[in-house]
Amino acid sequence: MKERVEAVLNRIRPSIQADGGDVELVEISEDNVVTVKLTGACVGCPMSQLTLKGGIERILKHEIPEVASVEAAL
Repeated sequence: MKERVEAVLNRIRPSIQADGGDVELVEISEDNVVTVKLTGACVGCPMSQLTLKGGIERILKHEIPEVASVEAAL
């Protein structure tokens, strides 16, 4: 599943980079919770939660139904 998640992240990464941010896969837990790290302009941005849940999580769950949720690394 890691390869599939990376492939989806690679497809959406240019949109995030266009705003000065980036996303990195940190881990996928045994219960299919994907943890990502938002970097660059995403750090401290008030829209980062919308990007995480409304963008990254929505797209990952649509493309890979096994994904339970997407969380930000602390």
